[in-house]
Amino acid sequence: MKLSNEFGPIRKWARNKGIYEKGDLKTQTIKFYEEAGELAKAVLNEDTEEIIDAIGDSIVVLTSVAYFAGVNVEECINEAYSVIAKRKGKMQNGTFIKD
Repeated sequence: MKLSNEFGPIRKWARNKGIYEKGDLKTQTIKFYEEAGELAKAVLNEDTEEIIDAIGDSIVVLTSVAYFAGVNVEECINEAYSVIAKRKGKMQNGTFIKD
């Protein structure tokens, strides 16, 4: 798997909304935790529509977190995938536990 620039429209939106001009790494990271909390609530409520919204919002915010960290989200995904693709382990109580 090799992502390259699939997140360009999100970056353009963030630029147009002034997020890159007025935001920073800390505020965007806090925003991500807000979105993660919304996802947790939606999962607990078994609210598929809100789950979809929270996942999408989280990805949008993580795109900005990456920007402020000086990387791009595609790099992050590609790097993570290159590591997990080789990972060995097993499922235990609904969670993958790496060896």
